[in-house]
Amino acid sequence: MQANVAHQEQRRQDGLLLLLAVSLAASQTFSDFLTRDPQGIATLWPSNALLAAGLLVLDRRRQVALTLVAVLIHLAIDLLVGDSPDRAALYTVVDIGEAFLVWAVVRRFFGAPRVRTMRQLALLTTLTAPVTFVSSLACAAVLALVHGQVFLTVLADRFLCSVLGMAIVLPAVLVLLDSEHRRAFQRPLAERISLYVLIALLAAIVFHAKGLPLPFLLFPVSLLAAFRLGPRGAAQASIIVACVAIPLTVQGLWTGQVYTGWPQAQQNRLVQMFVGVLFATSLAAGLALAQQERLRRLLLRRERLTRAARGRALAANEAKTEFLATMSHEIRTPLNSVLGFTQLLVGRDDLPADVRRQLGLIDSAGGALLTVVNDILDFSRVEAGQVELLFQPTSAAAVLHDAAGIIRSEAQARGLKLEVEVVDPVGGLHDLDGLRLRQVLLNLLNNAVKFTEAGRIRASLTVEPGDIEDRLRFEIADTGVGIPVERQGKLFQRFSQVDSSASRSHGGPGLGLAISKALVELMGGRIGVDSAPDHGSVFWIELSAPPVDAYDAAEPAPIDDPAAARILLVDDHPMNREVGAALLALVGCRVETADNGQQAVAMAARGGFDIILMDIHMPEMDGLAATRAIRALDGDHGQVPIIAMSADALPQQVERCYAAGMVDHVAKPVQREVLYAKVGRWLARK
Repeated sequence: MQANVAHQEQRRQDGLLLLLAVSLAASQTFSDFLTRDPQGIATLWPSNALLAAGLLVLDRRRQVALTLVAVLIHLAIDLLVGDSPDRAALYTVVDIGEAFLVWAVVRRFFGAPRVRTMRQLALLTTLTAPVTFVSSLACAAVLALVHGQVFLTVLADRFLCSVLGMAIVLPAVLVLLDSEHRRAFQRPLAERISLYVLIALLAAIVFHAKGLPLPFLLFPVSLLAAFRLGPRGAAQASIIVACVAIPLTVQGLWTGQVYTGWPQAQQNRLVQMFVGVLFATSLAAGLALAQQERLRRLLLRRERLTRAARGRALAANEAKTEFLATMSHEIRTPLNSVLGFTQLLVGRDDLPADVRRQLGLIDSAGGALLTVVNDILDFSRVEAGQVELLFQPTSAAAVLHDAAGIIRSEAQARGLKLEVEVVDPVGGLHDLDGLRLRQVLLNLLNNAVKFTEAGRIRASLTVEPGDIEDRLRFEIADTGVGIPVERQGKLFQRFSQVDSSASRSHGGPGLGLAISKALVELMGGRIGVDSAPDHGSVFWIELSAPPVDAYDAAEPAPIDDPAAARILLVDDHPMNREVGAALLALVGCRVETADNGQQAVAMAARGGFDIILMDIHMPEMDGLAATRAIRALDGDHGQVPIIAMSADALPQQVERCYAAGMVDHVAKPVQREVLYAKVGRWLARK
């Protein structure tokens, strides 16, 4: 592939070399034989611009070849038109030197040899004009000293022909050779040929000795070429006009049309100036359109890249969600058996004290692992914006006491004193999400217990009444190790630990405080910390909540005696069926089991069940398909409450359960209190 590209580039360079060499020979022949003024200076001189353009676009080897061709052509033609050898040598040295000086200056101050904006066109003209003046100055000085010619006349004539050639031919050649201009504004061949023929015919009519002296008619068609063909069209239109107008001018323009009294040299320069104005006008329009086209393509490209990036982001998010779902399911499934059987064993009365203690350790370790899994899932919900708050009349003091009561036994086991202080002059209820608030307070209390070796923990609430909303400030203060100021910025970042070294004494995924911060901000509050090393830490939460009156939530309470309940437990895992059946049997439920969805549908069709507990992932027929099949049964058999009991606990997985026709969800590993509450709630609704 690379060899093919290199071969194509070599062929392109050879073609450019041949084209430029032929153009050099033709232009210099025309200029020297037909356009010289009485001073022996050609009034039309594009040769230097052609050589400079070749030096800018050709490689080193072909630059040398083009230079040799230019030198030989220059000397030969100058001698053929009657110049003396020293004069021919002077013209050759000055012209070749001017081209090389333009090449050096443009390379140094202009950069890439291309013209794509009006700024670049103006800069190119600004850079080349001083160079042509210097070369003209040198040529005029030598001719004045050696040949006795008038210095200022030679300087003016030489500078005018050189600067016009550089201002028109050099940017035109660079535009024609620019690959971007060549790719843009692709038009059918018939349209391009029609425009070129129209421009040539109109130029012939305008500049012919017997034509119409209305050169301004060329501006509309040149602008049309620029609009349809871009900068290349503008350059080509100007070159066509020059190739038609200049030969006709040399043959006697103005003498038959408009009498000016000017010599032929002045007429030649006048036509060049006209072509220069035409070129600048049409090229400005073409460059503006090309810039607009580049911006359009850039916007399209960025739009494609944005769509591709969005697709990759969505795919990555789906992959992350799928990974979390898989890992959650694979962790929760064995953990369900570990914690389930541990809870069953702890409930036995015939266990020795040391065995009961060891079972308690297993239960604590399993609970810690479950906390990590839940933290990861909670954080995924927060990131996905899937956390919905449930505001209801809540006692902030009761939430604080509840959270402290849950953590009190662990604090006492570590020899820590846990104090609760409430300053609430109102003493009423506030519109809060009590469950999420308790989750945040539990996380802060857990951290306080974890990082405090000795001393006490103080949990406080201060309520400041307001006109519309009260200000609630919770503080969890400990006498632990404290946190350096420079490390406090890491506290509320995801997957971040204040001490992330291999020797740290406390583990965890580093998500608890990030989740807490997200939940507090979702509730419209703030969370922060005040701490110093060896002086403990104070984590605080500030919320604003309106006071509200209590109301009856109309939620059925769990029944006290579920002994009459007949429950179908569907799960493909034997240990899960054993754990679930045993937990339900402890409260007197009559439990029947099925190990796949097809069995569950067949048993549900026979009827007699009060509740169905349904796993999701099962062979032959999964829980979602089984639920839909049961819902399609006739009569009361299809109306039995179906509760998902699955390790699928992500929000979108739970939503799929509800969409299939399930009424509730119990996440594995199953916690007895949650299971009993769910079952009791739906039994109460029957």
